[in-house]
Amino acid sequence: MRIRMVIEYDGTAYSGWQLQAGGDTVQASIEAALHRLFGTPVRLQASGRTDAGVHALGQVAAFDAPRHFDPLELRRALNAMLPADIVVREAAEVAATFDARRQAVVRVYEYRILNRELRSAFEHRYAWHIAQPLNFPAMQAAARVFVGRHDFAAFRTLGTQTKSTVREIYLSQWERRGELLLYRVEGSSFLRHMVRTMVAAMVEVGRNRLAVEDLRALLERGNRAAVPGAAPPCGLFLVEVRYPPLPAAGRA
Repeated sequence: MRIRMVIEYDGTAYSGWQLQAGGDTVQASIEAALHRLFGTPVRLQASGRTDAGVHALGQVAAFDAPRHFDPLELRRALNAMLPADIVVREAAEVAATFDARRQAVVRVYEYRILNRELRSAFEHRYAWHIAQPLNFPAMQAAARVFVGRHDFAAFRTLGTQTKSTVREIYLSQWERRGELLLYRVEGSSFLRHMVRTMVAAMVEVGRNRLAVEDLRALLERGNRAAVPGAAPPCGLFLVEVRYPPLPAAGRA
């Protein structure tokens, strides 16, 4: 049976989602719990990777269970074994053909900025602290530049292997909640560090160091060296991964 899980985690203590030598990762922690549960190695397939320090409210991962296991009991058993900063929110049986990465149609991210003079003893794990006032209307205008289908070559990590740097963004907007600035972006898929680099560029607009038209020109020219470095990972959350209607378990 194939199981689809929705997972929430605080990425502060981890070297990202994906397995890597010498690093404590979210995937490794969950696979270790599955190994204990089933008595045999189990490999997870996720909707995508998150980097060190990045969080998730709705990461999706799937695996083939070595034997039948009630999904609700599976969720209960895994949460009893996992560390406090990883939680399986949902577990359900899906069709054997379900592919968590290839079948995803929309990925939703959120980035959080704490915009006030003093840092927070609590929010430092979950938001980028910027002490100076930011031009919020300018940042809202900058966010709209990214909507649509564009080549995001200037907003990726150099050296990463990808066939195309063209991505489509469906929604890109800022919201103010008191001292907290929330950026929400929805797209088909994202390049590595793309969202954090977009945020860093919009913060430069908010600092009045870049104009909105400058940002548009950076996007069109595709020169990574001209774009600011990525914003800190602590403020980034993978909020949700959306799929088309899934076939029932046992059906192709």
